[in-house]
Amino acid sequence: MADSGFSKNLRLLNAAEYETVFENAQIKASCHYLLVLAISNHGPRPRLGMVIAKKHVSSAVQRNRIKRQIRESFRHIAEKLPGMDLVVLARKDADKLDNKELASKLNILWKDIANSC
Repeated sequence: MADSGFSKNLRLLNAAEYETVFENAQIKASCHYLLVLAISNHGPRPRLGMVIAKKHVSSAVQRNRIKRQIRESFRHIAEKLPGMDLVVLARKDADKLDNKELASKLNILWKDIANSC
């Protein structure tokens, strides 16, 4: 169970790391509600960053729910992804998805990213 958390070595931690992904995104996958950007990090594990803007998802409860779902989905797929930095951006109306739909969309995006590597 110790590996089931979201430790610091699985996260993008500062603005410079996010900026690197935004400026140099090699792989992109998207749907109407989410966008995933990715670059190789030359490390052993993938790392995740999330951008859930208040402009797009106004309710803090919904922003936190979306983040929890993204983290959980990433936890299940992380072993199948190569060493890369990923940023998931929520688009407008992402809060309209229920948890099941959100998980389904994320699984499709993770598979697109994995196939693009």
